[in-house]
Amino acid sequence: MFCKEASSSLQTLNIAKSLGSEFTKPSALINPHSAGHRFKVCPRPNHRGRCTVTASKFSDLTDKIVKDRFKKIEVTGIITTKETIGLSASLIGSLLVELISAETDPRTLMEKDPVKDNARSVLFDGPGEDQYKCRFYMPEDFGEVGAIRVLNLELIEIFLKEIKLELPDGPVTFTCNSWVAPMTKDPTKRTFFSNKSYLPHQTPEALKQLRKEELETLQGKNRKRAGEFEKFERVYDYDVYNDVGDPDKDPELARPVMGGLSHPYPRRGKTGRKPCRKDPSCESRKGDFYVPRDEEFSTVKGIQFTGTTVLAALPAVLPQIEAALVDPNMPFPHFKSIEDLFEEGIKLPKDGGLFPMIPRLFKAVAEANDILQFESPSLLDKDRFSWIRDDEFARQTLAGLNPYCIQLVQEWPLKSKLDTAVYGDPNSLITSEIVEREIKGVMSFDEALENKRLFMLDYHDVLLPYVNKVRELDDSTLYASRTLFFLSDDSTLRPVAIELTRPQNVNRPQWRQVFTPGYDATSCWLWSLAKTHVITHDAGYHQLISHWLRTHCCIEPYIIAANRQLSAMHPIYRLLHPHFRYTMEINARGRQSLVNAGGIIESCFWPERYSLELSSDVYDKQWRFDREGLPADLISRGLAVEDKTAEHGVRLTIPDYPFASDGLMLWDALKEWITDYVNHYYPDAKHVMLDEELQGWWTEVRNIGHGDKQNEPWWPVLKTQDDLIEVVTTIAWVASGHHASVNFGQYGYGGFFPNRPTTSRIKMPVEEPTEEELKEFYEDPEKTMLKTFPSKKQATKLMLTLFLLSSHSPDEEYLGENPEASWAHEPVIYAAYERFKGKLQYLEGVIDERNVDVSLKNRAGAGVVKYELLKPISKPGLTGMGVPNSVSI
Repeated sequence: MFCKEASSSLQTLNIAKSLGSEFTKPSALINPHSAGHRFKVCPRPNHRGRCTVTASKFSDLTDKIVKDRFKKIEVTGIITTKETIGLSASLIGSLLVELISAETDPRTLMEKDPVKDNARSVLFDGPGEDQYKCRFYMPEDFGEVGAIRVLNLELIEIFLKEIKLELPDGPVTFTCNSWVAPMTKDPTKRTFFSNKSYLPHQTPEALKQLRKEELETLQGKNRKRAGEFEKFERVYDYDVYNDVGDPDKDPELARPVMGGLSHPYPRRGKTGRKPCRKDPSCESRKGDFYVPRDEEFSTVKGIQFTGTTVLAALPAVLPQIEAALVDPNMPFPHFKSIEDLFEEGIKLPKDGGLFPMIPRLFKAVAEANDILQFESPSLLDKDRFSWIRDDEFARQTLAGLNPYCIQLVQEWPLKSKLDTAVYGDPNSLITSEIVEREIKGVMSFDEALENKRLFMLDYHDVLLPYVNKVRELDDSTLYASRTLFFLSDDSTLRPVAIELTRPQNVNRPQWRQVFTPGYDATSCWLWSLAKTHVITHDAGYHQLISHWLRTHCCIEPYIIAANRQLSAMHPIYRLLHPHFRYTMEINARGRQSLVNAGGIIESCFWPERYSLELSSDVYDKQWRFDREGLPADLISRGLAVEDKTAEHGVRLTIPDYPFASDGLMLWDALKEWITDYVNHYYPDAKHVMLDEELQGWWTEVRNIGHGDKQNEPWWPVLKTQDDLIEVVTTIAWVASGHHASVNFGQYGYGGFFPNRPTTSRIKMPVEEPTEEELKEFYEDPEKTMLKTFPSKKQATKLMLTLFLLSSHSPDEEYLGENPEASWAHEPVIYAAYERFKGKLQYLEGVIDERNVDVSLKNRAGAGVVKYELLKPISKPGLTGMGVPNSVSI
């Protein structure tokens, strides 16, 4: 029986007994609901609560006995948690906390017994935070605390931010930043290691088993149930992209599986959901898509205007916007009606639930709250006519949204590598005579080719297999294209020719035509329409390849493998971890609303239902890890050559190439920081080769995460520090600089969709035209262009999406902003990080200087949008700058 004061502690005692006899010692028992009073079992069984010894007096007595008898050191622990929405720490209760020594018992050579206590809630530490306090009595010979284990004794999960111990030698902080499930869902104790990093062979003997067990948990080996993963679970495993289609809902929404021999693809995180009824090879799309709990957006990001809210709200918002449009599937009647989206807006249906889902997206007009008025994109603000000009078309290949596709012409004549029996004549119609005529005697064609003056956007072979398939879809057309540019002395590009091709099929022969800048009305309009088709190709390729495939998609296997194979105390895990933040969550949201069958990408971009198939083809034929780093990418496209005397080890073929100029400075800063870090933990190559966790990670990336390309000869092998530095720098660059350069300018350049139309709905008026088509073109060429552009529904859906995805979250974490806790506790590493931070601050200043240098015509001049996409830091919202650590939106 219990004393009256202690009767409320019955539940805690029962839990304590179930956890082992040591936890039931009086000094270890705390009632989470009684302001920290300790309790005793009444020695008189028939006393019925009449004992006069109070819980607090008993607490003082037992503390003294324990302290005197065992000569223990009193250690105070402060646990900081992020406040759970709707609940405070005073309602949450208690945590069982165990301190684990990093030293073994010298007598038994076994792990020392942990020191335990129950943490109780105290006053909150700051806005959005709560604190718990615990008190430990640690043996004098306990040694260094190497790990802390936590069990959440209550009914709700908590986000454990950090645990701070007040030790005799000074305070020690354990950085956790993790969700801890209640014991009713997960009865296992969570392990958090100290901020000190260890290679596997350096791990203190007493921590080796905990290190192994934690990895086994993340690999799913300790999972006791099969089937779909639950939200609280922390399991990282691989699966193919078999959940973007929805055949159970509609046969038209069936899609092939991405991943495997038929459609090679990177792997995604496994969810364990049931197969579809109508196609067992596909996974059901019911409910939220599981990602490991710590990969989910933070509470701040989740409830504000950012990723999870954005993508969850779109399916509800878009139909309401569509309903407000007159003839949503029709083209805009004139260009003024497009500009009215920014000046007058769209009158929406009265719906009080709409605007909370899209906060900060609209501007109220005349204090009315039912007008959706889009923010004016930066391109339109700078020069509303620039989109139609050839110089801006060319400039954006170097300083726009997709600077990854311009390449040097290194072979002539241009020729397709596709099967001629299937696709027709492979030889391009762009001849040296056409080029020489267009450059007007500046130099001969041979001189232009030899002096590296000819560049190209080549979407011919990648698009040609899809042309006939896309043309079978409603309200859509497609060509394969090649666009040739000439490099002027001032480092600007001038477009000289566009070739559009429709392949042969069983009913008709191949159709091809070359268009050049014209000097009469008809030629000028045809040239503008040809440019529209090319920009459409570039926009789709950008979204599906440069953006989705090469950043979001290809990074996910690195994240899964790192969590499965690298311990949280591994230095390379801690180096890479900031570059993985939120990526699995945003990718899961993308599979739900963006790249899924009938989703935003399929409904707004020209590949439509073939979008992921196209990205699979490019992954299969073109993606190479060893060319994902910036210098290697530039060299592979002929945009740079190796030059050890040059500032960055490469010399640019186009000196004023804003993306490359800024990007190489960022790449060098990243590589120097990573070099210092790697060399500190790996003093020689032997440490790299003998690191079983590191080798296991990289083997799993190659053989499973990117398993469809595991036999490629170009995969790096981790034998030396330089190998590791190149691999880690490449991953960090793709997650930060690469993604930022193709994401945060989306609304600035694509928000005014005539600048970057994402689909073409009608063919060129000179492709086997009818009399009616030719007549309409000659009488009203503007109408022909407007009919080529996306429909009203497609355009507004696209603008809304690009606005949301181009905006920075309030809780974004940027390159060089704040060091990880483990870096701050290691003087050599912290000094290296400070140098890295200084280089990024210097880069910001250099970018500002370059953007006002009018001699750099690709980034400065009258009405030119400044190139700021690689400026490291940004404020929240739509800024067109800022390089987050990770692919987080």
